[in-house]
Amino acid sequence: MTNPGTPLLLDVLRTEGQRIASMPADALAAPVPSCPGWTLEHVVRHTGKVHLWVTAVMQAGPGAALDQARPARQMPRGPECLDAYRSAHEAMMAEFEQRDLDEPAPTFVGPATARWWVRRQAHEATVHRFDAADAVHTAGGPLPEPADPTAAADGVDEWIQAMASRFLGAGQVPESLLGRTVHMHGTDTGDAEWLLAFTDDGMSVTTEHTKADVALRGSAQQLLLAVWRRRPLDSLQLFGDEAVAEALLDTVQV
Repeated sequence: MTNPGTPLLLDVLRTEGQRIASMPADALAAPVPSCPGWTLEHVVRHTGKVHLWVTAVMQAGPGAALDQARPARQMPRGPECLDAYRSAHEAMMAEFEQRDLDEPAPTFVGPATARWWVRRQAHEATVHRFDAADAVHTAGGPLPEPADPTAAADGVDEWIQAMASRFLGAGQVPESLLGRTVHMHGTDTGDAEWLLAFTDDGMSVTTEHTKADVALRGSAQQLLLAVWRRRPLDSLQLFGDEAVAEALLDTVQV
């Protein structure tokens, strides 16, 4: 699919972070429906910790190992976590905005550039903003605001390329997926289409419209939330063998 470009992803990261920071303090104890055991406070503190760590990764430099990154501070508990989140998010944005994004950077999928982290954090913030907004909604608040469709489609692509690929390399494909195919189609963007095929050599990905063992259709946002297990598979149009789709999501444990 077409790369949405780093400027759009920076805008998405800025917007989604501001949305998280603006969650109501009186809903911090509200449960997150798709994350059993988590509350809105857990989401805010977790996402803030991730932003602080990514900032530390950027500041450590391209030659540093990920486990050498030490966040400058911790996330507090209670209502103070919202202001602390805003500060963590702003610090990360400032780090991205002043940096050459083509500079090499360590990542958990191998050497890349700082742009990789912009993309990762844009989708991190989007998914966790839905967690936060879902919690607020269960406490009587409004429905979550929609995600940007182009960015959401890129989020599905990132889940496939950066997440699923880590669990589905050569020799890693479970019996339930060997020889099977999954087709995903985002219906609200022009080229959001993926065919995943699984063999002993691992997972291969092409962008084509063809018949598969199971097809998943929906908006890019619906697909993004489904692959991240924030919405059930029956929130999508599903054609074919649902067990294949379930096997894929069960294998990608992130």
